[in-house]
Amino acid sequence: MNSTKTQVAIGISQPYQCNYLPDQQEQLLIIQEAVDDTIFERLLALGFRRSGNAIYKPRCPSCSACLPVRVPVNELKLSKSQKRTLSRNKDLHWRVTEQVEESHYPLYEKYIRLRHFDGPMFPASEEQFAQFLTCNWMQPRYIELFNKEKLIAVAVTDYLPNSLSAIYTYFDPDEEKRSLGNLMVLLQCRLAKLLDKEFLYLGYQIDANVKMCYKRRYQPYQLLTGQGWQYGS
Repeated sequence: MNSTKTQVAIGISQPYQCNYLPDQQEQLLIIQEAVDDTIFERLLALGFRRSGNAIYKPRCPSCSACLPVRVPVNELKLSKSQKRTLSRNKDLHWRVTEQVEESHYPLYEKYIRLRHFDGPMFPASEEQFAQFLTCNWMQPRYIELFNKEKLIAVAVTDYLPNSLSAIYTYFDPDEEKRSLGNLMVLLQCRLAKLLDKEFLYLGYQIDANVKMCYKRRYQPYQLLTGQGWQYGS
């Protein structure tokens, strides 16, 4: 369901321990209301992200490690490693759905249990899954990746007028050698081009966190700076 609002109310959270950099305090700007696709895309361009129904942006007291990243998909140049990932996975097929399927949650639970048992999302639950990956005011798309008939990865993605926004990807840890996280970003870039979108928003690059420092691999990319969006190196 879309809203026609052109103004939104922004609140701010209390500081709390950062989930990504344990020695830092985290604080968020938060929007807890529905917005339409155009307004949400403008917020993305200002560095905001979506989690469930909430829109947020880090505004931390003494840290600026979270760097918003987007990829101009028509300029993407594949690295040798990314070309190998695509070649290695030619036997897989994918589709896009607007529905959460019964097979989604078991794969998500396995992914969190085996890959993120040391993080704030563990243990997974169906309630947490729904709150995190569904939205009342926007219809996410679910890019499903299959090995024959077996679901092995899902990329939750928002469609905006001029861009796609990557919300979250989870995959079967037993298929780790396929580099499925990398593959799903490449598929989102491909889908954005097919849909004639300009950007894929990837969220925040955090150089000091090993699980959040991969977004510079998609070249060329843009970082949101005090001077606006700038190409990174």
